[in-house]
Amino acid sequence: MTFRTAVETAEAVARGEVTATQVLDETLARIDRHNPTLNAFVQIDRDAAKAAAAEVDRRVARGEAVGPLAGVPVGVKDFEACRGFRTTQGSWFLRDSPISSEDSRHVARLRAAGAVIVGMTATAEFGMDSACTTRLWGVTRNPWNLERTPGGSSGGSSAAVAAGLVPLATGTDAGGSIRQPAAYTGLVGLKASHGRIPKQDGFSNFGVSGALTRTVADCARHLDVACGPHPGDRTSLPRPHQSFESSLELLDVRGLRAHWSGDLGYAVVEPEVEAIARRAAEQLMQAAGLVPVECPFHPVNVYNDVAVVLLSNLEAQWTREGLLPDGYPMLSPSVQHIVDLLRSNRDRVDADASWARIRQLEQQLAGFFEGCDLLMTPATACRPHGADERIPSVIDGRDASSTGAEPFGALVNACWVPAISIPAGLTADGLPVGLQIVARHHREDILLRLARIAEQTMPWPCPPNYTD
Repeated sequence: MTFRTAVETAEAVARGEVTATQVLDETLARIDRHNPTLNAFVQIDRDAAKAAAAEVDRRVARGEAVGPLAGVPVGVKDFEACRGFRTTQGSWFLRDSPISSEDSRHVARLRAAGAVIVGMTATAEFGMDSACTTRLWGVTRNPWNLERTPGGSSGGSSAAVAAGLVPLATGTDAGGSIRQPAAYTGLVGLKASHGRIPKQDGFSNFGVSGALTRTVADCARHLDVACGPHPGDRTSLPRPHQSFESSLELLDVRGLRAHWSGDLGYAVVEPEVEAIARRAAEQLMQAAGLVPVECPFHPVNVYNDVAVVLLSNLEAQWTREGLLPDGYPMLSPSVQHIVDLLRSNRDRVDADASWARIRQLEQQLAGFFEGCDLLMTPATACRPHGADERIPSVIDGRDASSTGAEPFGALVNACWVPAISIPAGLTADGLPVGLQIVARHHREDILLRLARIAEQTMPWPCPPNYTD
């Protein structure tokens, strides 16, 4: 069976070289073979997917336009509403939630572009972990090493794409939940500017929708489909004048100023991970004609502040909804750990102080971008940890409780700027490492162009071949 990228699939289907039904049959066969081991998909609707593929084929046969994602099999993270599926957010308490009758704004745009929704991919419970291990759905595993996690909270999507089960799967990112899984599985993961993809009611102040892909072209095409204003989201941005896909080859980035930081002055990072990401950053700067600069940038660490803002009212909400206290034993271990921290630190949690530090960070980052165009860091602090382990509190023998596995993610979400994780290389034991690139507001085009240059000039490690 042939693995095709999203762009290759859509173009082949539109030309009549392959049918959407044939593509779906291949996809379902791969899922049948490998999903029992990976646990990437947690819900599948074969009949609905076959009906959607057949409709694409009928439109092709009639000579009608079929959309930029025609016949592309897509997985949807079990965090967004998707017609015909339950949205459980990985929680035992939502196992009997109503089947959605509508799509989220994001998913609706993918479906309108011709995508064939195959099923829902695993997520950490309530999106609150850097792994995907839940009481409801079990353990999701990394195709590169089944003992390791594919990341969180969009780990089911990263596992599905890395293993070649589908070429594109959606994710959400409120603190690194697209970029960390991308780094852990050797994929491209873009966290777009806040408002670039219209969000659904109920999303956090920091959360955005996005996707995980193997190629930069697939990432750009997804963004072209998903972006644009929506009357239901007052933060949504207008479409750019030029498509993101065309910017991959046309945008001139020579002369942009780029600053590398291996730890931002506070993160605890594995030396090998830092070295691999640094080498990739240096190679990209040279290949893209960037100007390396040293900027005095010592941002405040808002890793815990973002968590405090997200969780400050959560315990009270869960108590109102009956999840606590009696439901505590049915929470996933990672969520139990967070509840324990909330309880033990209740007197020290100060959401107002956290917001003050976040506003301070916004001004610091604004000042940074006055003298520099790009910030480069490792995408994560460590290699993929154990598939059923909690967020690492010790990294390289040092206390990492205040930074965790993704200390570079929260900065981006707190300030609403775009960032991308691209493959940087492999550790000595064969595990992927990611390079994160951060740009100023609304400049996803720069990030995608740089990612494309890296893809063309730096041999990326290929994800494991699960397609035969």
